[in-house]
Parts: sequence; C-alpha cells; structure tokens
Amino acid sequence: MANVHPLQQGLVHGGRIRVLKPSSSSSNGPVVYWMFRDQRASDNWALLHAADLAARSSAPLAVVFNLFHRFLDAHARQLGFMIRGLRLLSLRLQSLGIPFLLLRGDAVDTIPDLLYRCGASYLVTDFSPLRQVRAWKDDICSRVGPGVAVHEVDAHNVVPLWVASQKLEYGARTIRGKIHKLLPEYLVGFPELPVLENKWKAWDPPEIDWDDLLADVLRRGEDVPEIRWCEPGEAGAMEVLKGSKGGFLTKRLKNYESDRNDPLKPKGLSGLSPYLHFGQISAQRCALEAQALRKSQSKSVNTFLEELIVRRELADNFCYYQPHYDSLQGAWEWAQKTLMDHAGDKREHIYTKEQLEKAKTADPLWNAAQLEMVHYGKMHGFMRMYWAKKILEWTTGPEEALSVAIYLNDKYEIDGRDPNGYVGCMWSICGIHDQGWKERPVFGKIRYMNYAGCKRKFDVDGYISYINKLVFETKKRKSEVISAPIANHVQKVMKSRP
Repeated sequence: MANVHPLQQGLVHGGRIRVLKPSSSSSNGPVVYWMFRDQRASDNWALLHAADLAARSSAPLAVVFNLFHRFLDAHARQLGFMIRGLRLLSLRLQSLGIPFLLLRGDAVDTIPDLLYRCGASYLVTDFSPLRQVRAWKDDICSRVGPGVAVHEVDAHNVVPLWVASQKLEYGARTIRGKIHKLLPEYLVGFPELPVLENKWKAWDPPEIDWDDLLADVLRRGEDVPEIRWCEPGEAGAMEVLKGSKGGFLTKRLKNYESDRNDPLKPKGLSGLSPYLHFGQISAQRCALEAQALRKSQSKSVNTFLEELIVRRELADNFCYYQPHYDSLQGAWEWAQKTLMDHAGDKREHIYTKEQLEKAKTADPLWNAAQLEMVHYGKMHGFMRMYWAKKILEWTTGPEEALSVAIYLNDKYEIDGRDPNGYVGCMWSICGIHDQGWKERPVFGKIRYMNYAGCKRKFDVDGYISYINKLVFETKKRKSEVISAPIANHVQKVMKSRP
C-alpha cells in the first residue's frame, strides 16, 4: 500500500503525494515527470512537485509523455485533440527550460529504460483510478532500480482521492460532506514553478515530427474524425473558462443553474469537459475562478462546483475502489438482483450494436442524441442519461446494454474513456449512486426515463431539428475538407498541361 508523503515544507501539500516506491539511497540524479492524465504546464501539482524535488536537490528535470498505440481504442477524434495539445505544451515547457520527451510503446518498457539511461533519482507520476494505469505503475515500480523513488501526485482532483475517502462511497450525499470539510485545506492558489539552475544534460531531446505524428494517428483512427468546435491546449481551455468573447465564467455562468439540463441550450453548459478530461486545464483553477464570483452568482457557482468537484471526484472514487467499474459486477447488490430478475422481460424493440451505432431505431429523439455524439463528439449531459437507459430497454440484457453504452461512449465522445463516462453509464443502467425506484418491466427498480418525460422537460422536436441541422453542417464541412485536396490536384494537373 502506497504511503502519503510526509513532506509538508515543499511546494505541494504532502497529502497530495503518495510514495509508490521509496529509494534506497540519496542522489542528485535527474527528476523525471511522467505526464499522463494532467497534460499542462500551469496549475499542475505533479509538475510543481517534480520541479520542487529537482530544485531542492539541484537536479535537472524532464517531462516525458508516453504515447500508447490507441490507448483504450482511442480514435482520431481523441488522439488528434490530445496531440495538438501536447505540441503546444512542448513549446510552453521549452520556454520554461524544461525538456519534453515523447516516447512510443509500452510504458512498462519505455519508462524504466529512460530512467536507467539518464540515471534518474525520482519518477513523479500523475494519478489515475483506471486499472490499466495502476497496473502499469505497479509493473514499473518492480522494474526500476533501488535508487529510484516513485511518487504519485493527484493533480486531477481538488481534494486528493485517498484523502477525501478511504472507501467506496455510496453516492454524492455520503462523500459531499467529506470533500467540503477538506476544501479550505486543499482549494488553495498555486505557487510559482521554481527556477531550475541545473539544466537537463543527459542528451539532447530528439526533435518531434509533430506533423508526421498527427498524420499517422489521424489516418489510423479516421473512422471517427476530429472535431473543430474546441481549440486544444491550455490557452484554448482558458478561453473557454473565462475568455472575453464567450467564456463560461465571463458570459454564460449566470444561466448555468437554469439552462444546464436543457438540450436545446448547449451554451448553458461550461464546455470544459474535453479540457478537464485531457488535463489541459486544472479543475482547481476552474474552481478558484468560479469561487471569486460566488457573491454575484451564488446559485450557478454552487451548482457548477457541485458538478466540477463533488460529482467528478465521486466518479474517481468509484473507479478506484470498485475494480469492476465497467461491468454489472460493479453494481450494488440490489441493482444486480433487480436487473437479473427482469433480464428475461419482453422488450418492445431489440436492436443490434450496429443498428444503435448508426442511429437506426424507431425513436427519433434517441437517434438525434446518437447522431449528436457521432458527428459533434459531445452529447448533451441530460440526453446521455436518456440515451443509456434506452439501450438497457432495447438490448437482450443488462450486460449487453452496459457493454454497448460504454463502447459507443468511448468511441465517439471527445471526453470518453474516463471515470465520468463509466460512472454515467453505470448510473443510467446499473443504478450506481442512485436508489431503487418503483418496479417496472425490463428496468426493475432502476430509475426509468421515457420519451413523454423528455417532452415535458424540453422542446423535443426543437432538439431533433437542431441536431439534424448540426449533422448537415458537419457533413458539409467534412465534404469540403475532403474535396479541397482533390480540387487542388486537378488544378495542378491542368496547369501542367501544354
């Protein structure tokens, strides 16, 4: 079991740091920060801790990112956004005098090899609750030499996961008080990054051919193309948070509390989830900036902080303490029982995964939600609940329903492959963080949603029309992008003719 770091005199609160592996000796070898979940230079507790270690031991610091081959089946949509952000990040780190190293392959091989070659004294890593990442870290700790200490820093959550709770929480009501009690201690401003006197000299960081890298990942994942409505990188994230034109806190916050659950008002949402998912902005920075507006916009700020802190950190809690966070085994006992009791109930419709993926159902509202995700890369939060619950209603059983929902969410959502996505599917289909409701066919005691309920809540026909227009415009832009190179080629051929 990892130990919370006892250091309190450093830049970073000791409660944020866990020692995954201690060192058997002291040295001033380089400090390596393996960046994974928190892809930013600003407001990054993991980078601050790594820089603090380097400064106090007069050691050089390097940031390394390991690019896996389509981690969790990522496509061009996710990989393109991430790599464009990393390209900007590498320039920012370069301006700070910190080398950025890009590795490709399995981290369990590449990271230990890098540590050995540079004679590292510390490896600092981001925290992630996902089991694949945790397994890699265990393997890396077993492979690195005795003189290398491995520290893990929770730079993603405002209150570090292991501090907020040491157990699987039942729901928001059981974790909320624990988090709120700790906010005064952890929701604090960020210090400046230390100036490092001893620069990296192990070897010159190899030049990264970003254009070639982008072309490769876009080609490999081309069946789910990139989106253009959000600009990747830290500057793009800050523009969405508090930009002068359409920033969430500067222009849209006042209506958040009332508009966030209306699918016809997408601007009512913060728009920050892609940046939070890839760690291009800190949730803590978002919270600090929102807090400053609490006096004038108290209801919207409180609602935003509930989603940003309590709900996000509850999702991490579930994925960390429940190893079966993406299967029926991870549901509470009452939910497993009621779902299996009704697994054989007659369904009005049964659709295959392929039919669902292509939005070929008899429900125009569900089809619109699916098309929004496929073409826009982001389904409205309210519609995600309806969408997942209908998959439970239209498949042969809860296991298939959950599998299909996670597959589609991870494939098309720009913020898929994330604890929030897994918990969203588990809440909708398996009743996680919810309670039992009136028993009914197929759903059992799982909370029910239907078309009529949506019509009472918002303009369903208006939403369907809005999505149809969005899909038409997206297809048109895609056609223009594909046609442009062909037109240019024809022009070149024509010009070359005598």
